Amino acid sequence: MEGDAEHSDAGLRHVDAYTDGACIGNPGPGGYGVVLRFGDHRRELSGGYRKTTNNRMEILAAITALEALKEPCTVSLYSDSEYLVRMMQGGWPRQWEAHGWRRKSGAALNPDLWGALLRLCDKHQVEFIWVRGHAGNPENERCDRLAVRAAQQPDLPIDDGYEQPDTHVDNLFATRHDGA
Repeated sequence: MEGDAEHSDAGLRHVDAYTDGACIGNPGPGGYGVVLRFGDHRRELSGGYRKTTNNRMEILAAITALEALKEPCTVSLYSDSEYLVRMMQGGWPRQWEAHGWRRKSGAALNPDLWGALLRLCDKHQVEFIWVRGHAGNPENERCDRLAVRAAQQPDLPIDDGYEQPDTHVDNLFATRHDGA
């Protein structure tokens, strides 16, 4: 395998993952975009939510990229999110998790997503690499277009980790069925 750019020293396949998140307003409708590359193979993924935050979409883009891999891989994950890259490079989410999702300043934000990302990083060997956004990197630009387009779609689903369904209406209907 020596000299094979598609495999790591550990014999795992190497994948380049480009990710981006977008939010129209913050919070507001949001989307994520992913480009995966393995040799000559390429896959694009995107999705969105009706109300979320930019940081949630950046983390969800990384999760989506890693979830798409069918076997353990070494991954170079490129993101223009300094938040995502700095947190993962610094090991902060692992520390928050070890302390019950607490930081010195209070509760950690987005523990649902950080937890999912940590589990995927246990499966794959991931290097998080920051790239400057809107600086002409073709794959980063493509992820941005995918994320923005996803955020603009009609009838986006609820981001359960950010927004809870309107239980007031559900309670109203439950009351009516109970003989009201």
